[in-house]
Amino acid sequence: MLDRYARQLIDPPLNLMGRGLAARGCSADGVTLVGLTLGLCAALLIALGQFGWALVPLLASRLADGLDGAVARATQKTDFGGYLDIAADFLFYGAIPMAFVFYDPAANGAAGAFLLASFYFNGTSFLGYAILAEKRGHKTDLQGQKTLYYSNGLLEGTETIVFFLLLCLFETFFAPLAWLFGSLCFATAILRILAAKRIYSD
Repeated sequence: MLDRYARQLIDPPLNLMGRGLAARGCSADGVTLVGLTLGLCAALLIALGQFGWALVPLLASRLADGLDGAVARATQKTDFGGYLDIAADFLFYGAIPMAFVFYDPAANGAAGAFLLASFYFNGTSFLGYAILAEKRGHKTDLQGQKTLYYSNGLLEGTETIVFFLLLCLFETFFAPLAWLFGSLCFATAILRILAAKRIYSD
């Protein structure tokens, strides 16, 4: 819901940084993999109970996630690059809740499982919608220039990053926050399916 507004603020500096990295020979796929590595390091720190320290690689990973597209725009966008980016994002999004479950299975297990199920459902609705949009030749740039069609929703990347930051800052409230955010993820997926039915049922 907030991605289109966030992109207006962050795209200009990201594009400037992306051009600088591209001039130094950095590849978009390399930046994607660095971002994924940082995100998994954040998950490891969370699993070890180092929530404050986890914020550093978590934020750095999201910076890299924005920079890979900027590097691609400064060099050459590829279908594989977009594919690698979304695969890395989904692994990161799953690793953070899993880390909280590893940290305290008794307190966080049920809420973490619910949250991961909601991510799975929401991600499937997102990718399925992108396939239908591609078949119909639909395009969008509301969330920036993307390889895949990005359908909007109640919860998008910006909201998820803020949610992860809140989890690290208030780790004792993981369970209620996970139940709430997971419910909104389910609502986002259901609304996206209803939109797909309205647009693509002919």
